[in-house]
Amino acid sequence: MRDMVGRVKRNSKQASKQPSSAEAETGDARRDRWRKHRIARRAEFVEAALRALDEHGPDLGMEHVAAEAGVTKPVLYRHFEDKADLFVALGQRGTNILFERLIPAINAELAPLPRIRMALDAFFGVIEEHPNLYRLLARGSWPDKPVDSDVVAEDKELIATALTALLGDYMRMFNMDSGAAEPWAHGIVGLVQNTGEWWLERRSMSRDSVVEYLTQLIWAAIDGLLRQRGVVVDPNLPLEQNKVVQLARGKDETA
Repeated sequence: MRDMVGRVKRNSKQASKQPSSAEAETGDARRDRWRKHRIARRAEFVEAALRALDEHGPDLGMEHVAAEAGVTKPVLYRHFEDKADLFVALGQRGTNILFERLIPAINAELAPLPRIRMALDAFFGVIEEHPNLYRLLARGSWPDKPVDSDVVAEDKELIATALTALLGDYMRMFNMDSGAAEPWAHGIVGLVQNTGEWWLERRSMSRDSVVEYLTQLIWAAIDGLLRQRGVVVDPNLPLEQNKVVQLARGKDETA
């Protein structure tokens, strides 16, 4: 299952124009320095695009990104083939931001209830801090440029695959049929994403409130299934075994 997670992650990076660390080392010191410079500049422009998104929203143009970066559009186009290329780079950056917070939260050595709460807060924290990035990626295109990449769908698949492994491990630990782990994982991911999109647009309650409601809903489902099998777990006490997920994040590919 973990090999599957790694394969999915690598597939999501195929559209990247950035060379990996291994590919960058050619033995030609001057060429290697130039490649590393280009990678660093590209990363700087992605950060500028994130700031421009905060100011102008998902309908921003390349001229907004160039202005935020303090360069001209021709300079920007030396590092990105077109808007679609920048979109993919933004998607990869968004994925990294999300997983840097989500995976440690999912793997925290906490009792079940605070562990669920921490993972949900990580997700809602990211979309709260970068709402326009999420809106852009969820839309899947610039206003005038379709993009052949569904970053949100790829991330959903990655997270659901990781949760499948995690839930399966726990279900087997309690001598339960782990066949339900995959649909259960996809159901949780869909619940959280749909609630997140609703909350991002409505903001009818605080982040803490929506996280707490979802925490209780998800735990109620887990607790109900366990009790059907005669298993009672205190949600506020750590379990004897802390099952974790290992998600291949492709650091070298975005170096």
